[in-house]
Amino acid sequence: MKFSDGYWLLREGVTAAHPAQVLDVAEAADGGLEIHAPTRPVHGRGDLMTGPVLTLAVHTPMPDVIGLTLTHFTGEPPRQPVFGLTGADPRPELSRDDRHVSLTSGALSVRVARSGPWQVEFLAHGRVLTASGPQGMGIMRDAATGGHYLRERLDLGVGTAVYGLGERFGPLVRNGQAVDMWNADGGTATEQAYKNVPFYLTDAGYGVFVDHPGRVGFEVGSETVSRVQFSAETQRLTYYVIHGPTPKDILRRYTALTGRPALPPAWSFGLWLSTSFTTSYDEETVTSFIEGMRKRELPLSVFHFDCFWMREFQWCDFRWDPRVFPDPEGMLARLKAKGLHVCVWINPYIAQRSPLFAEGRDLGHLLRRPDGSVWQWDLWQPGMALVDFTSAAARDWYAAKLEALLAQGVDCFKTDFGERVPEDVEWSDGSDPERMHNYYTYLYNRTVFDVLRAHRGEGEAVLFARSATAGSQKFPVHWGGDCEATYASMAESLRGGLSLGLSGFGFWSHDIGGFEGTPTPALFKRWLAFGLLSSHSRLHGSSSYRVPWLFDEESVDVLRHFTRLKLRLMPYLYEAARTAHEEGVPVMRAMVLEFPEDPACAHLERQYMLGPDLLVAPVFSDEGDVSYYVPDGTWTHWPSGRTVTGPRWVRERHGFLGLPLLVRPGAVLPVGAHADRPDYPHADGVTLRAHGLTRGAQVTVRVADVTFTVVREGDTLRASASEPSAPWALAAGDRVAHAEAGTGFLTLDLPEQDRW
Repeated sequence: MKFSDGYWLLREGVTAAHPAQVLDVAEAADGGLEIHAPTRPVHGRGDLMTGPVLTLAVHTPMPDVIGLTLTHFTGEPPRQPVFGLTGADPRPELSRDDRHVSLTSGALSVRVARSGPWQVEFLAHGRVLTASGPQGMGIMRDAATGGHYLRERLDLGVGTAVYGLGERFGPLVRNGQAVDMWNADGGTATEQAYKNVPFYLTDAGYGVFVDHPGRVGFEVGSETVSRVQFSAETQRLTYYVIHGPTPKDILRRYTALTGRPALPPAWSFGLWLSTSFTTSYDEETVTSFIEGMRKRELPLSVFHFDCFWMREFQWCDFRWDPRVFPDPEGMLARLKAKGLHVCVWINPYIAQRSPLFAEGRDLGHLLRRPDGSVWQWDLWQPGMALVDFTSAAARDWYAAKLEALLAQGVDCFKTDFGERVPEDVEWSDGSDPERMHNYYTYLYNRTVFDVLRAHRGEGEAVLFARSATAGSQKFPVHWGGDCEATYASMAESLRGGLSLGLSGFGFWSHDIGGFEGTPTPALFKRWLAFGLLSSHSRLHGSSSYRVPWLFDEESVDVLRHFTRLKLRLMPYLYEAARTAHEEGVPVMRAMVLEFPEDPACAHLERQYMLGPDLLVAPVFSDEGDVSYYVPDGTWTHWPSGRTVTGPRWVRERHGFLGLPLLVRPGAVLPVGAHADRPDYPHADGVTLRAHGLTRGAQVTVRVADVTFTVVREGDTLRASASEPSAPWALAAGDRVAHAEAGTGFLTLDLPEQDRW
């Protein structure tokens, strides 16, 4: 929220009270600090009889993370829900002198001035990362609404770029933007977002997480251009400053605090095909799609049934429409016999015509208004209600409906919606409606994910989720929502995915070809290349099918080419997935995440790194013209072997079977032996492709349970495997050396043209 009228004045009706000085400091029970700060200078006892006074609690949940809790009135009862955070509860180091009091956690310190103007500084290794100065932190009141806000303003250094705040579809760099944390079903073309995350990351060595699940307003250099401001209507507000120093380090610590993604099953990385939304389909249609893919040698891993697997006006009743699918168990068995996994669409809404409406109402599982009536409206489904996921009994009830589908043979769920959550309601656990608006999606997706994990086992649970908040990254995968069939929408989808990755989410997908409308054959083919070089890949539309032969025969060739490429890359991609799971670093990475020291990468939003070593630049034109940036070093085009040396900008024109796909210098890329499915033994027959190793370089590559080590000695490559139980190969350029099963070492002399 904006409170100012220019630099000097406040908006009409707004009053402000800012900390003026430190009155006293005490050590808290958790080893932190408690500071009382009057909002007017204390010159004598007469200044000690009125307020307001801000209480500032300084604490640390883990090394290199420091939290500040601002409190005005402490009489407000605790408000639910709260983000579930984890930490090591370290004992910080405290110090004080006549001028400052400090708390240190790891390499990060917060220093509060005890005399002089109000000043709170965050430092690492003696360098100030950011600070809150006079008239930064404050109590803000709006007479027009009666609103009481707590606000903070943190310094934004010259040239510092801000990223994150969830999946946002505008410019990747947030500077100059006003961003409200409020989940909305707004498509991909506006400032609204399905996934609002009150966390931002900078390229200046720190990130900030605002620990408030409700509406938080961020002004990123947009009210005061040299500050990031955030505020919430509350009496108590906590935020954490997270030290890096690199963007990857910041993400590692942020996800350690809020949760890291589960590791999706390998089969989920293959191609997903959908019925689309409002199209007509039955088992015969579905079978024709699947057989059409098989006949054209298009590897398919997952088939998805969208909304109309259930009867109209009854979403959700979790029952197959008997008019269209009279034998669902038999159909699912037939699909599974073809080697497919099955996904079905669900949402957290219960339409009035659904048999579950009366059942949920009578059991008290549906969200109610303050007068005790069930909250209902007619948008999306006539008379629909929401499941009250704050109730453990309601969660169990909902989960039982899903268990029946799992017993039939369903493997996973597309958890759609969860954004339009009302405030004029009473939750069963007494949660505050404003705070529950964004948090609802967390409970919804956690409920579904827990069912899958319990019944399919650890490592086999996967969702296709749309809405999210902080912590939702624990329940992958998320997709980008309702985009349009245009190049502009393809680009905004990419921006959204990169922004989400910079907000702690490891896995992301999008509707290949665009959801609304029907793509031209050219657009569809360009989007296929982008979609198959994403974390997860799904063909899905609204009112038109997405099988490639309905566009043209070349679309079939393009889909085959890039699907097989992705499947061959599975040993590499699944290790990138493991990194996302273990460290919180996403599979699809904004360039700034890999190259934070290169200023040219700060604003790049039309290219990305797929894992640590592959640069991808999607093509956004029919003609195939593309411009992209190559960072320092000699990069290798995949698969042509052409090299390009950066740093430089490159302009190229590509046909539909190509796009800029470059391998990082010094990389050893594991390439699989199979191109027909994603869930094969990745180390069996793997080829290690070495690119631009310098003399003396040593690269370690993990593939499944095997660790490979590649060393360049002079003009010779030597490689070894920790568990040489399966055949593998070492390659450089066109030269390949093969090891049979049981052989642990390989040597490859480099040809003259490959002596980098």
